[in-house]
Amino acid sequence: MEVQQLQDVILTTPAPDNNHVFYKENLIGTLLAIFGHFVISIALNLQKYSHIRLAGLKDPRSYFKTKTWWFGLLLMILGEIMVFSSYAFAPLSLIVPLSAVSLIASSLIGIIFIKEKWKPKEFFSCGLTIIGIYLLVTFGPNSHEKMTGDVIVRHLVSWPYLVYTLVEILAFCSLLYFYKQKNANYMIVILLLVALLGSTTVVSVKAVAGMIIVSIQGSMQLGYPIFYVMFVCMVATAIAQASYLSQASQLYDSALISSVNYIVSTSIAICAGAIFYVDFYGEDVLHLCMFSLGILLAFLGAFLITRTKKKKKTFEPYVTMSSLSGLQSMHDNGNAIQPDFGSFSYGTLQNNDSFSEIYTPATLPVVTEEASPATQDHNKTE
Repeated sequence: MEVQQLQDVILTTPAPDNNHVFYKENLIGTLLAIFGHFVISIALNLQKYSHIRLAGLKDPRSYFKTKTWWFGLLLMILGEIMVFSSYAFAPLSLIVPLSAVSLIASSLIGIIFIKEKWKPKEFFSCGLTIIGIYLLVTFGPNSHEKMTGDVIVRHLVSWPYLVYTLVEILAFCSLLYFYKQKNANYMIVILLLVALLGSTTVVSVKAVAGMIIVSIQGSMQLGYPIFYVMFVCMVATAIAQASYLSQASQLYDSALISSVNYIVSTSIAICAGAIFYVDFYGEDVLHLCMFSLGILLAFLGAFLITRTKKKKKTFEPYVTMSSLSGLQSMHDNGNAIQPDFGSFSYGTLQNNDSFSEIYTPATLPVVTEEASPATQDHNKTE
């Protein structure tokens, strides 16, 4: 009788709730990602400061011989390790949007170190981004699997991800054809190539980071061939991403590239995480709607942050006489001597009928030489 009661108690006792464990791991991953992006932003600004300081002081030393640059490099490595580790603790769809923290960090560093003045638009932009990050962290996916080799292989050969991979390959090949063969150097084309590669990168990063953490915890996963397959995919796609981003930065404004790339890459990466790792399985409608709202606010805030930055004044390859003090302008209205750069009449003076009224052409004196007597006698002899 007592044995039967004990068995009934064991069977009716609820299993331990894993929500607390998932919440703790999500918190660790979120904090690692936030602090990692913040540290990376500081590192990039330190290296930029090193370059500017050497250029300002006309120091002949190379930048890699300064302590500031090396300190920035160490901080960057530390930040990248933190972001890399965050993928092992939290769902991919939760970690990827947190890269917006770097935009906020850059703005804060500009206020503290460069003494930039913030406008109300910038406060509003950063506020939108912070609210969006809070919403997506609060209502983001709250469960994920341990990244073992068997789990990754099972997700890799699932039919939803195989269909997604096929569509992604077709889209990438089509965009690459238009970019290389048709010279479609549009920013959205290049950044879509970057985003498609980036989705494979983050999927591989989470797999590699998760298997390393599980191995550290005691269950060795580095003997699975899938670990090295994912590692090669991670490195190859990351290098290709950097190459296309470099090409885009040579054609378009870097601030606009950063915001558009964040929006496009994050959207495609979230889709990849939802399909490969089934991040949103079991989530209710409220959490999905609030998470989507947070993503939209983060997108809007990131776009406005880059839009409010001051644009550099474009170089004018001509001189206006009105800009020279003490000289009278050749034109009554002070127009430029040269037309706009790139126009068909660039390199020629503008036609103006008032020139004849103001300036008259100078006439050169004609000097007539009188013939000498010897010359006259010679002519007569001939």
